[in-house]
Amino acid sequence: MYAIVEIKGFQFRAEKNATLRVPLLNTAEPGQEIEFDRVLLVRNEEDIVVGTPVVEGAAIVAEVIDHGKGKKKIIFHKKRRKGYRVKKGYREQFTDIRIKDIRA
Repeated sequence: MYAIVEIKGFQFRAEKNATLRVPLLNTAEPGQEIEFDRVLLVRNEEDIVVGTPVVEGAAIVAEVIDHGKGKKKIIFHKKRRKGYRVKKGYREQFTDIRIKDIRA
């Protein structure tokens, strides 16, 4: 059984006991349980339920594991023959969550 869930504008495939790396969830502390109700699709062993746009009554229960920063991403701009070069970088923040239950 799996579900497609929308978290902060991104879609993730959630299976029981799977670990997902999602964009930073500021309101959640490590060890806290969170429920996501924007479930777009649920697949059981025998059937598939597709929402319009969400599946009514479906929810994903997850536990927050940790917060962190990813690898550094470099943004480099250059205009040839002009001597213009700009190098910037940033590290994306994320939250690791573990899926505990899928309620359909």
